[in-house]
Amino acid sequence: MSTEKNIQIVKDFFAALGSGDKQGLLALSAEDIEWIIPGEGWPLAGAHRGHAGLADLLQKASDTLETSYPKPPEFVAQGDRVMIVGFATGKIKATKKTFEDHWVFAITVRDGKVTNIREYIDTQALARASETAGGE
Repeated sequence: MSTEKNIQIVKDFFAALGSGDKQGLLALSAEDIEWIIPGEGWPLAGAHRGHAGLADLLQKASDTLETSYPKPPEFVAQGDRVMIVGFATGKIKATKKTFEDHWVFAITVRDGKVTNIREYIDTQALARASETAGGE
């Protein structure tokens, strides 16, 4: 598949993610999708596998944080890999603490489906924003 098609699949995946289109996300995701979020000390960290893991991650994200993307991300592709470079701001709902996050997502696309997502994010900023008063 061409790199342009892979970029479009990833753009469609993130558009579905942003609009809450769960059916669209599942249609663009491999059955055995794996989404890895590094870090400790905040609720979204860990490996999330399969459609059930994806659904669970999206629910946790919705329950845990509010995020906005002040400017469009940059997409770079080579072969079956698409890198997205971006910036987000947000707030952890439980603590009401804000965060800024410069991030890169490394995504693998095979046979027209997103198969793997590895986030490279500011885990320290997100963990700090997730700390409750007792944990500081």
